[in-house]
Amino acid sequence: MAENDDGSPELNLTSYDEAMDALSSLITKRSRADKSNKGDGFEILFDYIKMLDLEQAISEMKVIHVAGTKGKGSTCTFTESILRNYGFRTGLFTSPHLIDVRERFRLNGNDICEEKFLAYFWWCFERLKEKTTDEIPMPTYFRFLALLAFKIFAAEQVDVVILEVGLGGKFDATNVVQTPVVCGISSLGYDHMEILGNTLGEIAGEKAGIFKHRVPAFTVPQPDEAIHVLENKASKLDVPLQVAPPLDPSLLNGLKLGLEGEHQYLNAGLAIALSSKWLQSTGHVEVDYLVQNGPLPEQFIRGLTTARLQGRAQIVPDQYTNIETDGDLVFYLDGAHSPESMEACARWFSRAIKDDNLERSRKDFMQILLFNCMSVRDPQLLLPRLVKTCASQGVDFKKALFVPNTSVYYKVGSHALPPPDPQVDLSWQLTLQKVWESLVRGDKGGESNNTDAVYGEVKDETGTSVKNCENSAVFPSLPSAIKWLRDSVQQNRSVRIQVLVTGSLHLVGDVLRLIKK
Repeated sequence: MAENDDGSPELNLTSYDEAMDALSSLITKRSRADKSNKGDGFEILFDYIKMLDLEQAISEMKVIHVAGTKGKGSTCTFTESILRNYGFRTGLFTSPHLIDVRERFRLNGNDICEEKFLAYFWWCFERLKEKTTDEIPMPTYFRFLALLAFKIFAAEQVDVVILEVGLGGKFDATNVVQTPVVCGISSLGYDHMEILGNTLGEIAGEKAGIFKHRVPAFTVPQPDEAIHVLENKASKLDVPLQVAPPLDPSLLNGLKLGLEGEHQYLNAGLAIALSSKWLQSTGHVEVDYLVQNGPLPEQFIRGLTTARLQGRAQIVPDQYTNIETDGDLVFYLDGAHSPESMEACARWFSRAIKDDNLERSRKDFMQILLFNCMSVRDPQLLLPRLVKTCASQGVDFKKALFVPNTSVYYKVGSHALPPPDPQVDLSWQLTLQKVWESLVRGDKGGESNNTDAVYGEVKDETGTSVKNCENSAVFPSLPSAIKWLRDSVQQNRSVRIQVLVTGSLHLVGDVLRLIKK
């Protein structure tokens, strides 16, 4: 591809849809145990880096590298915002995206624009297409996106690169960085166990794979099993590992964190430590704010209180519902998908609706759950955590709606959802429904195993088939569930319906597409 005098690629005005088709071609559904999938290996990443002439650029990047089970995206977002408020040109790489793949690549706090994205995308894609072989095939989806991130940040000459690990740590595509300035490990828990291990220690060992010889690292307070592994890994690499304390809210001078939820003070504390060490290590400040007991610098406060991240503790009124004529519908979105994050989500939702209800004392309120999770997760661990935590705060769901995700493998950067599939397999959603009904009715197995007694099939006003139950319903598509909610508020205009959307970031992204004009 042609280049400008400064080495950057010329703008390629090929349509965005064509780029998304090309990106979709890199998605593989092969098992990670399938060794024939050569494009998903780790060492091969260094071959791709050579093909893209990125070796020197990556070695010169001033990187902050963050792994973890929960909170790593929030930690990266806080860190980027702090350093941007110091005046540095920032590059942030996160995953997954919710609506548009460009969300993964942020320059100075903004998603990369479409023109630049297309230019860098095709520069990388076409060069790799030209140079890859049967032995070194095209990289798989996430690995290509990580390579693209390195190209973007190198060409845009950012001052600091903040990298969120996609999965695990040791073999993640972002771990090609050999000399980060500082590393961080956010809260650890049980997630992706089919890949990372069945114990907290095994999971911690994978996450600690981002540690580099003598590169300082920080973590948050962890369970004993996890911290012992992190400390052992750090010791072997001569890594100075410190535990960053949660942020004391009083240090924000009366302001609130930009990201909602009590757990965010843990992530903010880690972000403060990472930002402080980066500033210190790169020679920009002499004071280590982590050990200073005085007030936070103004740049830290601005960064922490203005940080924004879609799909995490986000409240969005339905913009297609007119409160005066159609009723009152509001969505509470949080991409929680582990037992621990589900509990944090429940605490946030319970507090948020209580605050909302106090402001609207004359309204009646109804809470509804809109849920899906990936089939590799255990709903017996997720849903009870959610229900019990909400119940302890006096919050009960009137009904739970279960829907399939519609965009996981569709136009990966997509601007629109695919049409509903009349043949969609709802067996997983029916499994979730059984777990829910058993949970809320307190069954021990008997009646909930009698499918005919518990489940009925009805038609909504559009003729859509709905698997209806006393406390729940399974919809064949998200749009049909959203329509049901909108119809419900029209029929109950005196009621404010508060919908918690959780269990999957993919689901959260799908909902945002539908409810935002």
